[in-house]
Amino acid sequence: MKNNLRVLLLAAGPGLLAPAGAALAQTTAPAARPTLGAATAAGIVPLSLQQAIDYAVKNKSSLLATRLAEQTAKAKVGEIRAAGLPQVNVAANVADNFKLQKALVDFGALGGGGSATTLTSSDIAAAQAGQTVNLGTVTLPAEPVPPQAFAFGLRYAGNTSASVSQLLFDGAYLIGLKAAKVYEELAKKQTQQAEIDVVEQVSKAYYSTLVARARLGLLARNVQRLDTVLYQTNETFKAGFAEKLDVDRLRVQRNNLIVEQQKAQRLTELSVALLKFQMGLPQDQPVQLTDSLGAAVVDAGALRQRLGSANFATGGGDTNLGGVPTAPAGGTAGSPGSEQARQDQQTALSGGRTNQLSATFNYNNRIEFSTLETQQALAGLDLANRRAGAYPRLVATAAYGFSGSAKNGGDLFAFRGPDSRSSNGFPNQNWFGFGNVGLALNIPVFDGFRRKYQVQQARIQQQTLEKGFETLRQTIDLQDAQSRTTLINALDVLDNQKANLDLAQDVARVSRIKFQEGVGSNLEVVTAETSLREAQTNYYAAIYDVLVAKVDRDKATGELYNQAKK
Repeated sequence: MKNNLRVLLLAAGPGLLAPAGAALAQTTAPAARPTLGAATAAGIVPLSLQQAIDYAVKNKSSLLATRLAEQTAKAKVGEIRAAGLPQVNVAANVADNFKLQKALVDFGALGGGGSATTLTSSDIAAAQAGQTVNLGTVTLPAEPVPPQAFAFGLRYAGNTSASVSQLLFDGAYLIGLKAAKVYEELAKKQTQQAEIDVVEQVSKAYYSTLVARARLGLLARNVQRLDTVLYQTNETFKAGFAEKLDVDRLRVQRNNLIVEQQKAQRLTELSVALLKFQMGLPQDQPVQLTDSLGAAVVDAGALRQRLGSANFATGGGDTNLGGVPTAPAGGTAGSPGSEQARQDQQTALSGGRTNQLSATFNYNNRIEFSTLETQQALAGLDLANRRAGAYPRLVATAAYGFSGSAKNGGDLFAFRGPDSRSSNGFPNQNWFGFGNVGLALNIPVFDGFRRKYQVQQARIQQQTLEKGFETLRQTIDLQDAQSRTTLINALDVLDNQKANLDLAQDVARVSRIKFQEGVGSNLEVVTAETSLREAQTNYYAAIYDVLVAKVDRDKATGELYNQAKK
């Protein structure tokens, strides 16, 4: 973001302070937004930095999407936990076997001898007349009867049942419960990481708007002051005590200043639009920043003391560091205390951490470190889960239901039980109950070494994360040293630009007095005013650099999120 500011400064000219920019890659959701506070009569909402951060954390569209992922993680935990609860299912089906499946049946294998009893039509007639009939026997052919096609069942069939199963033991399930909770914790930390990024973006955009508005107000005062000088010079020219060239120079300078003011106005509006975007606030909502730039500027002396850095101009700042380049006070040359202070001074001035600061630095303050620890815990659970695949799995099962069949559809839904009888007294039950209980034990024996390679992959993933800790520590150390050095440099530049601004103001004041008294030239006034505006621009740019560097420093040390929550 700071680079964007520099690019805009170079593009617009030396007298313009541009706000930081960012590519508008997202769009604000059109959903209704909660109000920030009591709006003014004109509908303008007063907005402090803390209010901007709070609103962005609650309403930024990217954060809302991250929180949805967190809710998904919570639902995933419930899904895994549900696998260990009783599983109950109810099923029902009706089938029209319009073409019954047949199977070959060997009736000859059911028993019988080599002879059979014959029954003719005359025997039947005699029996009906009440006569005694003696049945004869015949010898069956020697060839066996071939298997005959036979259809089992009736055309219409139905079935309804209820089943229940309960997981009794599964090592992978127990580990999965632990992994689900860790996964939910990981989702929360990822949400916190996204919130930190939003706090950083909103803070920088807010500071950019403060600096841009302060610069715009300064340009307005410069225009007024230049108008006064131009009016006095023009009156002097009319009186014959000044040249027309002096008036023309001031007019050219005024025209340039007006153009810079117009550019600053438009870019200030752009910085406000950027702030609204980073907040997730609708662009049509007018806001009024209530924090002042003076209140936002940090105490350089106290900040230097926290950083353990001496002021390059005075040598002050850290109580452990003396003047530069003289030896630090509090010990004689060659004493241990003096040597330690000297080493700390050299370390501080080189951008590193002193021994005192290194001892107090906690990597766990960085959410990235904590997130990596959670990922490592997940990798360990994944490894245990792969190994648990070799454990047996025991499930208790039970089922109860009814099945029925009939020759036609209407008869199928008669639902006749065991007590039902036909007209001739024969049982005609068409639905029959069934039930079972049991245990299902699954013991993995051999899976083609699939689990072996899965365990290898999980172990390698765990080792990769362990290597990542060292890389992350080095990255955090670099970011800590870089942010510290950048902030110290920004403070030094701010001190220098403040001194330059004081000098430029004094030079401009003396030049105007000399010109009014007739002992100075108009060219001196124009040159002094140009130098003053350049010093003002550099000063406000230095203020912005310090504010941005402070935000980067807080993020590097893990304090940004905690400060935003206060």
